[in-house]
Amino acid sequence: MAVAMVTTAVQQSPTIDEPVYVGTAAEYLHERRLVHNPEHPPLGKLVVGIGVALADPRVDPSFTGDQGRLGRHLLYELGNDPWRLTLFARLPMIVLTLSFGLIVFTFARELAGAVGGLAALGLYAFSPDVIAHGSLATLDVPAAGFVLAAVWLLWRARRRPRGYVPLAGVALGAALATKMSALAVVPVVLALTVLSVWCARPSAEPRRRALVRAFAGAGVVALAAIAVVWASYLVVDPRLRWAPQQHVPVVHGLRGLVVDLLPFPEAYRDGMRIQFGFENYPWQGFLFGRLYTGSLWYYLSAALLVKTPLGMLALWAAGVVTPVAVRRLRPAAPYLLVPAAVLLAAAMLGSRDFGTRYAVFVPMFLAVAAGCAVSVRWRWAPVAVGALVLLVAVSSLRTYPYYLPYSNEAFGGPAKTHLRLHDSNVDWGQDLGRLSDRLRERYAGERVWLVYKGSGVPSFYGIHAADPRKVPAHEVRGLLVVSDSSVAKATGRLAELIDSSRPIDTVGHSITLYRR
Repeated sequence: MAVAMVTTAVQQSPTIDEPVYVGTAAEYLHERRLVHNPEHPPLGKLVVGIGVALADPRVDPSFTGDQGRLGRHLLYELGNDPWRLTLFARLPMIVLTLSFGLIVFTFARELAGAVGGLAALGLYAFSPDVIAHGSLATLDVPAAGFVLAAVWLLWRARRRPRGYVPLAGVALGAALATKMSALAVVPVVLALTVLSVWCARPSAEPRRRALVRAFAGAGVVALAAIAVVWASYLVVDPRLRWAPQQHVPVVHGLRGLVVDLLPFPEAYRDGMRIQFGFENYPWQGFLFGRLYTGSLWYYLSAALLVKTPLGMLALWAAGVVTPVAVRRLRPAAPYLLVPAAVLLAAAMLGSRDFGTRYAVFVPMFLAVAAGCAVSVRWRWAPVAVGALVLLVAVSSLRTYPYYLPYSNEAFGGPAKTHLRLHDSNVDWGQDLGRLSDRLRERYAGERVWLVYKGSGVPSFYGIHAADPRKVPAHEVRGLLVVSDSSVAKATGRLAELIDSSRPIDTVGHSITLYRR
């Protein structure tokens, strides 16, 4: 897994979101102020900042643009090496992703023994989604991993609540301080805290006193989580100066009340208001060849079906059933299944159908649950689990090093993903470097027309191209290069250009080259 993630981190150009996080991390380090990207709390960007600090890039204290320009300015306009800086920013996330794998292994081993732990670790380590997003300087994997850590610590708190309950609160706080979407799981974590402390009570303890202790444990978790969120902001700016540089929408109704009641810094609450504003935006989605405006409640389920290895899907199904069916494992069922189900339901209700990265907690939690399948009282259960894990490994290795556009064999593999999904499922702007190499090796000297969806700067990679949408169609001759997300959403002029061209090549399963 480490080899796969480092390889992709070295080969991929910055994806759409990464320059924002890298630029904000550099701003935290040098300006010590909360200015850009308030829609995400600071902790994940502080982790990215470890790599940024080691890379020691040139910065521009006088920069006054928006957060999108901030990252491109840092990477491409100040004389920094974007390859080196992006790699350094990604390395801390790779280490964190590997650490979450150890939690997956330990959690499953405690439930189902060493064989179950190895099966769970195999599923985690070969998960294309975890590899793809764990190798990027983004926030989805760390937020999901911290939630998993909190739940695992609460499972251990059933025996030692005094030691593990506060640590669970710290892990929950780390998730909340990384992505606000983790707020959906807070009631579940607090309920699991009550359950864990209650189960740890001495048999002679009066029920009323045990119940008070259980709810006190939930209070400890809540206070610890709140403290971690505040600490993440105070680390950036001990004075908590906050003057929003972008429009903060007014949120009314129940959402507005919830935001106002949150015991977090004003910057956090404004970030939530911005997130709610995003939810009201008419985003475009793409699923199985259909371009639509808005969101589909079943989008994430369908996307997971496409982008999950077939053997993993089978083991997930077994993992959902086993903790409920096997009596010894039933106490673990609420810890394994309920947090993932609640987070998935919250993600499915969102308005942005952009990719399975919004559900990256699913392969983490269900890897642990699937490891429990070896506990089934069936002689061949361990052999069947091992065979399915091997099938997952083969499918994952076949897509190396193109993990972002992965889809399973039933849907044609990574070469066909762009026909069914878009955005971070297949094309997140990651292949500018590969495109540059392909143009130089096979199409040197040809006229290039480019429609690129991403945050990179093509000219830095030696790609000198014009936008075909800005000239008459009869002038667009030579190579028409289009990001597959732009192909999926093509209408009007671009659709006409594509329809009247001949596809001749692809780069990284995310960019298509046409001949005109």
